[in-house]
Amino acid sequence: MRSSVAALCLPRSVFIADKSGVRVSSELQTEDGMIQLFVEKEEIRELKLFVENTGQEAVIHALGMLGCDAKVSITGLNPTCCSLSFLKGEKYEVTLRFKAEQIGVYPATLAFEFKENTQPSTQPFHIVRFIQAEYRSELAAQLGPEAPFRPKRLETYEPARCNIDEGEAIVTVPLVCLGVFRSLLESDLGFHNYMKRFDLLLYLEEDQMRLDIKRYNKDDVSMVKDCENKRLLVLELPGVSENRPSVLRGDHLLLTKSEEVQLSTVTKYKGYVHRVELDQVKLGFSRRLFDQKLEKNPEQKNAVCNIVAGTSKPAPYLVFGPPGTGKTVTIVEAIKQVEKNIPGACILACAPSNSAADQLCEKLITSEHVDARKIYRVYASSRNPKEIPKKNSNVEGNTIIFPCKEDLMCYKILVSTLVTAGRLVSGGFPIGHFSHIFVDEAGHAVEPEAIISVAGLLNAKTGQLVLAGDPKQLGPILRSPFAIKYGLGLSLLERLMTQNELYQKGTTGYDNRYVTKLLQNYRSHPSILKIPNEMFYDGELVACADEMISHQYCMWEHLPKRGFPVIFHGVIGKDERESNSPSFFNTSEIDIIIDYLKKLLTPAKKGIAKISPKEIGIIAPYRKQVEKIRKAIKIHRELKSFLGIEEMKVGSVEEFQGQERKVIIVSTVRSDKKHIILDETFNIGFLKNEKRFNVAVTRAKSLLIMVGNPIILQTDTTWGRFINYCIEEKGYTGYDISNLEETDAVVERLLALNIREEIIGKTWL
Repeated sequence: MRSSVAALCLPRSVFIADKSGVRVSSELQTEDGMIQLFVEKEEIRELKLFVENTGQEAVIHALGMLGCDAKVSITGLNPTCCSLSFLKGEKYEVTLRFKAEQIGVYPATLAFEFKENTQPSTQPFHIVRFIQAEYRSELAAQLGPEAPFRPKRLETYEPARCNIDEGEAIVTVPLVCLGVFRSLLESDLGFHNYMKRFDLLLYLEEDQMRLDIKRYNKDDVSMVKDCENKRLLVLELPGVSENRPSVLRGDHLLLTKSEEVQLSTVTKYKGYVHRVELDQVKLGFSRRLFDQKLEKNPEQKNAVCNIVAGTSKPAPYLVFGPPGTGKTVTIVEAIKQVEKNIPGACILACAPSNSAADQLCEKLITSEHVDARKIYRVYASSRNPKEIPKKNSNVEGNTIIFPCKEDLMCYKILVSTLVTAGRLVSGGFPIGHFSHIFVDEAGHAVEPEAIISVAGLLNAKTGQLVLAGDPKQLGPILRSPFAIKYGLGLSLLERLMTQNELYQKGTTGYDNRYVTKLLQNYRSHPSILKIPNEMFYDGELVACADEMISHQYCMWEHLPKRGFPVIFHGVIGKDERESNSPSFFNTSEIDIIIDYLKKLLTPAKKGIAKISPKEIGIIAPYRKQVEKIRKAIKIHRELKSFLGIEEMKVGSVEEFQGQERKVIIVSTVRSDKKHIILDETFNIGFLKNEKRFNVAVTRAKSLLIMVGNPIILQTDTTWGRFINYCIEEKGYTGYDISNLEETDAVVERLLALNIREEIIGKTWL
């Protein structure tokens, strides 16, 4: 029987309170109407409740068990509904039996309905008890809250006046300018100038040798493969035995394809001399001269050609690089070609983070065609000199120095973070010194940060700005809800692509004069790529990964379906917090993750290559979950024994942007619906954040394992689609998804008892 409409507004406390002399108690402690118990695997755990009439002479009571995902039985009464009259002073015992087969938290709502026997026309009243049975391992118990969660109060008081006692600041040492070369050469040789003078003399000699060797340039020559070593090409070079030209083993020659000579941009291949024989030399070239990955990728080639040609000037050129499509490789190649083919070109290469800038610098230094001495990495004074490479950088010994403007301007390619690029402006670099400015990972920077590298440095008419990134992946990391609401989270790259017509996608695709979208994915198995490809990239990405790697786990014995290396493991966990940390963790999910790690790292069976811990990545959206997973790995006896386990990365989604691993395990954590608004407000977690979802699912090469609460996640459209995909492809395991079909019916019964949505949310979500 339904109560009046007014009852719908009753708070939770009304339903859990004892009423009219009827009392419901338990052998376990009850807190705010919640009874919590822990069960072992396959154990049948009993819970006794006592219903006692201390008031009216007689009442009729009805018992309703409104849903539980564990196996539950109730003795003495029908589990769905049963009526019984009992007199004042009588006490009735109800026994519930729980059995859990999988790790997780199993909630149930037990509702008693009472009606006074002496007044049949009166409305019934209810007493509700919430029961939470949790099956957790010994490890999960060790990872539980160290102390109850108590929000830390933010102290906003500031004294009206205060004195500041300065500490010892970091001292930056400027490098003395070399000045005019002539003064160094004409001065007397001594200890004070010995190294610098000979360094300059050697440079001048090598420079003259480069000029002299150009006299021996040849056109329209052909080469054949060496009979003894198929990786070498033989070049006929009459006079080489007489040092005309002088070519020694270890020297290199540059080759350009004849068909490219007249193009606005060309690729030069560096061939190293392996042997000099009479009138011929044997050269070792890059495998790309045979394999030509860039040649086979029309999007990458078009991007490089258009950047060199300056087709977008004076507008920026955008390289839209979805996951695994070789965005950074394309940018590095474009920098190399600009430096080689545009006389007088000076390049500033930037990225928002030190790690991304380091990667750019490393790829440039180790690449062909660019003399490493032309490249210089500028670090901020905040970096620890002991943790960064000293070669080609402003690190001398254990000190970060800041060279003067004149010295820095001698380099053809400077590499720095976007913020550090501001020092070039304040240091007096003239506008127009840099002909090209490249910003990698541009979608990860707030717009003012991206502008630092341009304002005061790039000539608006003649300079070329190149932005590379993916607006569909994570944008800038922000804390303020107001900054997020009013657009600071929109990067310059994303703003141009969404609000400027030059960069809009038309019926025939993007205008290649202004933007190139890379389409060939060299990272992931097609099954891993499918959903993000369809949801974020118009289904245009083509899986081109090496099958020896991407198909490595297709026959793994622990896959729910062979040939489908994607797993969604459903588990109903519990959001927990501890002490004064606001971050969440979920020990049930950690249990599942540890089990998968043991399966992955145990010596592989036939057909599955052994994997190193450093080839596995674990992603979680909350800092506390990351901390607890690391702790679990450290204390788990079996995992501690695996060699190199400390090299396995566990981190947030942001820490994995731009990275990849053979195997990725994702812990979604969230198991309580009431926190979803919190996540959305502060831009944390996976729900309501499709970019964070996109980054997480596109890091894996061979195997993707998702661990999460399907009930919560399916409330989000993006996650719902992914879970349904796993169900359809038989890649789903864990919590029985068919139980979700009963949820609506249970909710209806709860509402029929006038239990408000907040109670339903507490119990079910």
